[in-house]
Amino acid sequence: MLTVDQLGALRSTLQAWRASGHSVAFVPTMGNLHEGHHSLIKLARERADRVVASVFVNPTQFGPNEDFSRYPRTPEADAEGLRASGCDLLWRPSVETMYPYGAERTVRIAVPGVTETLEGAHRPGHFDGVATVVARLFNQVRPDVAVFGRKDYQQLAVIRYMVRDLAFGLELVAAPTRREADGLAMSSRNQYLSDSERARAPEIHRALQAMREAVQAGQGREAVEAAAARRLAEAGFEVDYAALRRPDLSLPEAGEPGDGERVALIAARLGRTRLIDNLEFAV
Repeated sequence: MLTVDQLGALRSTLQAWRASGHSVAFVPTMGNLHEGHHSLIKLARERADRVVASVFVNPTQFGPNEDFSRYPRTPEADAEGLRASGCDLLWRPSVETMYPYGAERTVRIAVPGVTETLEGAHRPGHFDGVATVVARLFNQVRPDVAVFGRKDYQQLAVIRYMVRDLAFGLELVAAPTRREADGLAMSSRNQYLSDSERARAPEIHRALQAMREAVQAGQGREAVEAAAARRLAEAGFEVDYAALRRPDLSLPEAGEPGDGERVALIAARLGRTRLIDNLEFAV
């Protein structure tokens, strides 16, 4: 696996691959990688001749109360995991390379509508930072395929919107959420849970399953959301939201026919750790 931190070296390597007729799949990350990330690399390996992963802790997606400097950085373990998963090139740019005019003076991308609810309402500006950095990474790597996990469901919706609206010439692949044996979605944040919190954390997945069952049994959206929030609060969570949406994150209409797709989404804090998860299902 090659590791590069200069844009010229990245572009020359990619140019050589393309001249040889190779397709390129891309997996953007912020590092501190776990098996869920490694599964994205393996899926990308199935979709293209060469796989590029980036590790970049992006300052523009951190809010005022989110400490960019404290985000865990594990470069050696990340590189080893990527290598073992089949990555061909690790792109590891500096903040100065990514934002040559500085993060505060950078050109920003704002995605309307889909960024204004759920995570967007609780983390203002977060998705502008995500869209801004992903657009730059797409311009740098110019992949044929880009792979994102479904666990960050709203992020995936934002990227889908941006890819279509800005006519990026790539295929966007959504990978299934990887879970621990007890149902907890794999996340870098899980390492911050105490033993007792870790034992309670799978309640989020169980609450999502209960939301699915209630909707499929004919219960109304507001009652289902309220029951899920109450269940989590009783288990010791501080709930930001428990929501039912269509796949495009719009609200289902009152009295809407029961056929179609839905997604249940939860964000909740357990101690000092904020966890998110979702579950897609048919009704």
